[in-house]
Amino acid sequence: MKQRQKNYFLICSTCNSCCCQNARPPITQKRRKLIEEYCLARDLRIDKFFETTEYVFPQETDDGFCIFFDEKTRKCQISVVKPETCVAGPITFDINLKTGKIKFYLKFERICSLAGSLKKDRVGLKNHLNSAKRELLTLVGELDVEALSAILQIDEPETHKIGEASLNKEVLEGLQKIRARRKSAIHGNK
Repeated sequence: MKQRQKNYFLICSTCNSCCCQNARPPITQKRRKLIEEYCLARDLRIDKFFETTEYVFPQETDDGFCIFFDEKTRKCQISVVKPETCVAGPITFDINLKTGKIKFYLKFERICSLAGSLKKDRVGLKNHLNSAKRELLTLVGELDVEALSAILQIDEPETHKIGEASLNKEVLEGLQKIRARRKSAIHGNK
């Protein structure tokens, strides 16, 4: 299987915060199938892989850790098939419905050691941004538009913009329809 990102374990394993706790990365149907097949092939004994609310994400432990995070080794048990947002991290995204652009943001160093390392390494940041764009554009293109709309409601503070790209026209139109429907429902209730 093709490597989807550079291995940053040496940086991430020494970090005091944990992006695998209370993260709830979105899962597409395609990613879900890949993860399930990977877990079954490796006989990973997990009772329930996923949780579904407004969107699908990995089940969490009582402490809020992703069910695939090994607290002893501090490694992801499904690293080669992990969710797109996990591969993209510490780069996140938002969508501007007026401009039709997906914007990419880097988390601040105070909440992510890797972000600080990438910021100091221009070539590393450029390479990781390219990888993150690929992963996040795939995610946005494959997610159910209702799930994507719910994800876009989640605030991502402590970031700064590092890039943008044009959004797939079908995704943009779907999000605009949901927004119009919500506005109509709000104005209809007044």
